Amino acid sequence: MWPDPSIPLPNLRKLAAKGAQADALTVSNPTITWPNHTTLVTGVTPRRHGVLFNGYVTRQGPGHPTRNAPWTDKSIMVRVPTVYDAAHAAGLTTAECDWVAVSKAKTIQWSFAELPDPDGTVAREMVEAGKATRDEIVAAHAGKVKRNIVSRDELWLRAAQFIFERHRPNLLLLHLLSTDSIHHRYGPGSLASYSALALADRLVGDMIRTVESSGLLEQTTFIVTTDHGFKKVQTQLFPNVILKHAGYLRTAGARVIACDAFAGTQGGIAFIYVTDPSKKNDLVPKLKTLFSRTKGVAQVLDGVEAPRLGMPTPEENQAMGDLILFADEGYYFTASSIEEYVSSPAFENGGSHGFPASEPELDGIFLAAGAGIREGVHLERVSNLDIAPTIAHLLRISFPETDGKVIAEVVSDPP
Repeated sequence: MWPDPSIPLPNLRKLAAKGAQADALTVSNPTITWPNHTTLVTGVTPRRHGVLFNGYVTRQGPGHPTRNAPWTDKSIMVRVPTVYDAAHAAGLTTAECDWVAVSKAKTIQWSFAELPDPDGTVAREMVEAGKATRDEIVAAHAGKVKRNIVSRDELWLRAAQFIFERHRPNLLLLHLLSTDSIHHRYGPGSLASYSALALADRLVGDMIRTVESSGLLEQTTFIVTTDHGFKKVQTQLFPNVILKHAGYLRTAGARVIACDAFAGTQGGIAFIYVTDPSKKNDLVPKLKTLFSRTKGVAQVLDGVEAPRLGMPTPEENQAMGDLILFADEGYYFTASSIEEYVSSPAFENGGSHGFPASEPELDGIFLAAGAGIREGVHLERVSNLDIAPTIAHLLRISFPETDGKVIAEVVSDPP
């Protein structure tokens, strides 16, 4: 993104020039949203924090597919302390707008969630102050069914501005989603993707101006990062259809009615679950052979190999698959089992993530500026494991149990 001067990013470039930036940010496997958001605020790999999907996945027993419950309580989903937990414990105040894996988090004082509660404290305050209408918050609560992602980003930004102006939190987490949605639809490097990046830059600029008008600019630190990158895709692959053809899964219409194995898909990665533990030793080698011979599958790994990728084994976390599949170049996985064909051209999908974090296209961005940040620092690469320890250092709070470290080169008072 940074090397292309044709993308209009004046606010981000101004932040980078006044502070610190990296050419690349190493992200975590699986390279999807919720696991990496959780790494950003915990400083540990998904093997330790436990979030492996955009939601909380559980095995339902022999013959049944897995179940994903996105809005499960944070206390159940996240297995380790977060930096906002540590900030709260230190007597600081915390807030979030559209962050993830935070449902009912007791250590976040002010929340305006991805599906905002129209009767929540922040929503009611915004309506009373004339900063939002109840109707638009109700529509946002319904998600993409009622409100497009661009308007939802604008509402989340408005909520973040309101929280900052009204409550002055010590830590505010803000997640913007248009870049993700548009890169999925149109792919990276498209005109639409440049437009999405330009919109994100404008929203960041609006937030900066809110801070500036509050008189707190000199006391505020901005950290801008992404949860993952994107790869272009052209073909979708249906691992559950492959299982169906091989006799391991049965359907009635769009519903899976019985399965010895089931695929949970996340773009460039899929987990294959053997539903009956007593059949695992027999089925895993057969399934490994089945998918190794499938066009569009680049790698088939045993679940016990997951720790070398920063993920848990199935014994450590039931959400981990007994097999891990990575898609080949140009392919991505889709969960549907209704089709009879095993692959088809991508439908309204030009980009995806989930591919190995080692692939350059999956790199994220990192920049920081403001209070406590050195000016003019340019690093080759940082890790998303280092974001939470660096935030803790800037807040001057204790946060010792991490896999990452403070990015000493960017802070003005290194540890």
